[in-house]
Amino acid sequence: MLEYISEHWLDIFTTLLGLLYIWLEYHAHIALWLVSIIMPAMDIYLYWSHGLYGDAGMAAYYTVAGIYGYMMWKYGAAIKNIFLSGKQTDKPEKQILPITHMPLRKYIPVALAFFAAWAATYWILVEFTNSTVPLLDAFTNALSFIGLWALAKKYIEQWVFWILVDAVCFYLYIGKGIPFKAGLYGLYVVIAIAGYFKWKRMMKEGL
Repeated sequence: MLEYISEHWLDIFTTLLGLLYIWLEYHAHIALWLVSIIMPAMDIYLYWSHGLYGDAGMAAYYTVAGIYGYMMWKYGAAIKNIFLSGKQTDKPEKQILPITHMPLRKYIPVALAFFAAWAATYWILVEFTNSTVPLLDAFTNALSFIGLWALAKKYIEQWVFWILVDAVCFYLYIGKGIPFKAGLYGLYVVIAIAGYFKWKRMMKEGL
């Protein structure tokens, strides 16, 4: 038992952090971004050591993007008000970025960005790594890039992106022998579905 835990300790620990992260995301709590900096920094080594090079690269991106996400959630509405009016008009407590739908005008650019990222990541994995799952690894990376951007903007559609990412990751991690992380992503699928409806209620309440 101790030998098993010793062998999988990083998988177990990052899984626990992942549970904390999804709970914070479900409740739209800004602290999720702090976890999103720590957890992927550790995931870089975990994924790389199991041949998931695309996911390792994405984890590095997550670590940096966590800072951007925090700034957007904390100051995004205030920055937008200042940009539009040239001065700060709202009280600080009303500056928190609200949950909204992704504007229709962004759908085509987002789709193009996704397919471009998928193709580029696939090419990199095929040409420069010995990845055995380049197509799916590239898919989850490209869609994660879009999902994280949508999360930073607090668009409710981010949950739809994560449902797809989490389902594919669940399959990949089982095949790659990362059982705890696989179980985490299986749970993520369920929570992401619940999270969509949770955020939908919060959006109606103006939170």
